[in-house]
Amino acid sequence: MSTPRSSRRIALQRAQTADSLSSSVSPSIAPSPMESPKQSPSSTSLSSMDSDIPAVKQTNLYDANGNEFQLPDFTIKQIRDAIPKHCYERSGTRGLLYVARDILYLSVVFYAFNNYVTPEYIPSQGVRAGLWALYTVVQGMVATGIWVLAHECGHQSFSTSKILNDTVGWICHSALLVPYFSWKISHGKHHKATGNMERDMVFVPKDREEFSSRMGHMLHELHELTEETPIATVLHLVGQQLFGWPLYLITNVTGHDKHEKQPEGRGKGKKNGLFSGVNHFNTSSPLYEAKDAKLVLLSDLGIAITGFALYALTQKFGLANMAVWYFLPYLWVNHWLVAITFLQHTDPTLPHYTGDVWSFTRGAAATIDREFGFVGRHLFHGIIETHVLHHYVSTIPFYNADEASEAIKPVMGRHYRADVRGGPIGFLGALWQNSRSCQWVEPNEGAQGQDKNVLFFRNRNSIGVKPTVLRAS
Repeated sequence: MSTPRSSRRIALQRAQTADSLSSSVSPSIAPSPMESPKQSPSSTSLSSMDSDIPAVKQTNLYDANGNEFQLPDFTIKQIRDAIPKHCYERSGTRGLLYVARDILYLSVVFYAFNNYVTPEYIPSQGVRAGLWALYTVVQGMVATGIWVLAHECGHQSFSTSKILNDTVGWICHSALLVPYFSWKISHGKHHKATGNMERDMVFVPKDREEFSSRMGHMLHELHELTEETPIATVLHLVGQQLFGWPLYLITNVTGHDKHEKQPEGRGKGKKNGLFSGVNHFNTSSPLYEAKDAKLVLLSDLGIAITGFALYALTQKFGLANMAVWYFLPYLWVNHWLVAITFLQHTDPTLPHYTGDVWSFTRGAAATIDREFGFVGRHLFHGIIETHVLHHYVSTIPFYNADEASEAIKPVMGRHYRADVRGGPIGFLGALWQNSRSCQWVEPNEGAQGQDKNVLFFRNRNSIGVKPTVLRAS
């Protein structure tokens, strides 16, 4: 059988050759928190996972664009050895200065708008409304940066002190209604199983069977479906961006649904969904073990304290003020978290694996870097631009991530993926493009043996490689 290829191939900026990269590596440490750091990803502290890679005889593997795909052939040790030693150095003082910087940004913007975006200075109500709308966007971006710093704490890349890391992380995440320790535990499982269809915790794609079932069709009918209407894509994106993050915390949406394998038996008969007990707040959730109960409760306490504070402030200043000051910026934070995570793990070039052929090395390579300009590197602390590195070495602080990323590119070679076309506009455009082109995963048509366990995105919109044609049984 001939190998299907897409008539429309998306040009993707990939890693340069090892020779060109080796000459381009240069230190990139920002001199102070007031400047834009070049970030570095962090290791998941899983150096023991650089061996025992399942052997797969490659015969017919190609990504959703029709480009040849090869399985990663390097080890975690090679990745770690390539990174300069100083990139691993963490500074609690520097981390706290970044937190202080971001809080200063929030405070200055709040002061300026509340004192000068007033009828006395700006008589036009329409202009004031537009400026306050801008306020929610800006504050949402800055608050997302604080979320990212708490994320650093969760990976212990914020400082060398676990107590300091968890204290800062708990305070910052609780202020943003994030259950810090509960998230930290599930997020760690995501890093340990990235790209694994049975164990990953973040944006696990639907397989062909699940997608067809949700669409109300038989498996063999998917290749016959007409194109999804643009309005359907818009509605999906709006729902994802508005409600994706709280639904993840409450129902584990986008996380794996294989809870029967929970070692303490907590997952028997449980599936993701509302009121199923699979969430980030329940001490008996199958996402956790009995030993995690105190941490889950401490996370819940942080949310409760923030909730009480928000209630008291709303009683004092009114819902309208609090909506502009906190709740709308909070929705922007949710938007950025979902957009960033979705685009880190969803792309036509990325594979997913069943447990039979998955390895940590392969899973960590199933991620992609993008570019979001000043906002990405300065306000978001480089979480968009250096995510591939982050999945290999998550204990590297973000301000060393760019240098460390450049160091691992020669090791990864063609397996390093980045799509930086269009900068911030290209990043936002990828939300639409990938929602249209990455709808479910399935093996390549004609795949044999263990190749059938390497899965690639497909869609009903005639973008890229077409779905496999199945006959009705």
